[in-house]
Amino acid sequence: MNDNRPLTILCVSSYEKGQEFLRTCKALGCRVLLLTVEKLRDADWPREALDDVFLMPEDIAQHHLIYTVSYMARSQPIDRIVALDEFDMENVSALREHLRIPGMGLTTIRYFRDKLSMRARAKEAGILVPEFVHVLNYEAIRDFMQRVPAPWLLKPRSQASGIGMKKIHKPDDLWPWLDQLGDQQSFYLLEQFVPGVVYHVDSIVSEREVLFAEPHAYGAPPLDVSHQGGVFTTRTLPRDAAETRKLLEVNRDVIEGLGYLRGVTHAEFLKSHADGKFYFIEIAARVGGAYISDVIEAATNINLWREWARIEVGAGKQPYQLPAARRDYAGVILSLARQQHPDTSAYNDPEIVYRISKYHHAGFVLKSPNAERVQQLLDSYSTRFAEDFLATQPVPDRPTT
Repeated sequence: MNDNRPLTILCVSSYEKGQEFLRTCKALGCRVLLLTVEKLRDADWPREALDDVFLMPEDIAQHHLIYTVSYMARSQPIDRIVALDEFDMENVSALREHLRIPGMGLTTIRYFRDKLSMRARAKEAGILVPEFVHVLNYEAIRDFMQRVPAPWLLKPRSQASGIGMKKIHKPDDLWPWLDQLGDQQSFYLLEQFVPGVVYHVDSIVSEREVLFAEPHAYGAPPLDVSHQGGVFTTRTLPRDAAETRKLLEVNRDVIEGLGYLRGVTHAEFLKSHADGKFYFIEIAARVGGAYISDVIEAATNINLWREWARIEVGAGKQPYQLPAARRDYAGVILSLARQQHPDTSAYNDPEIVYRISKYHHAGFVLKSPNAERVQQLLDSYSTRFAEDFLATQPVPDRPTT
């Protein structure tokens, strides 16, 4: 084996994302391969950074993916495999285990994909989580509903963005849903619904140490936005606030408790209206969606995709050095739009640093040295968006590309 050859990194993604990850890997001297779905053949990939592109059908069976990548490996070495999207993570973990490539295997990845696994592990580590029960044994489910006041959330164990979730208000409402699920019931959990303020913390981790973490507060809870419609917002929290310090603490506890070694994480927490306590909701080993990475870069100059690539290429063999971070504040506002290409020219505040150009969407990333100014603009824009652009559509039962 030639130790001087470039590191070959295979990136797998069923969605169009991670362009900066690909560029950074190439800039670091890697051979970069992309495996994506056929419908994204002509997507906006950074072709200059890719040594080769391979295509796969949507919903490819895991064993067929293993056959495909094993065939690719006959003619070239593959040193790293990375899932750029959350929905590819189990398949990539299976590939790593089959090909004996470094990185998270199937057992560890469950703590960052499977809501039941992450809750059980967090609870074992002494981290506060909403009451929950596996949708498995009916006697245990009945006991849960007698013991824990309604409403409850019926959640798929491995989905994101509120996809497939149902709010259950009384026991009689649950059983018809379980009848519909049939043999899929055990892939769900039933969880206590805790009203409160929802936050997210996005982190960079190297050798089990959290080197960077930015806490943010959502406007309306993402579950409400996805199911009831509305305008999505999130913003950097004031860095000297008590809730910021508490979120940093519990986020570190979760990452350590779940045994995360290196990479990036997107974790969600809830502060209960009833008791003021912070509850762990979920965590993913990925860059947050909905332009959250753009918010973080606007506020701190830290690009999570770029830093994730640097960590992945080094993989514990090269010391990782976090770049110096700014301490500004940023936020994002985003909504579905009635118009195919909404005209946002009437929004002209200098704090707008990025205008989101996406079919049937309106949105901006905002930046200011003042946290209150970001909040003020998000509040004002949310009212105006509802009048100027807002459209709604039902949340899908399955993710769509």
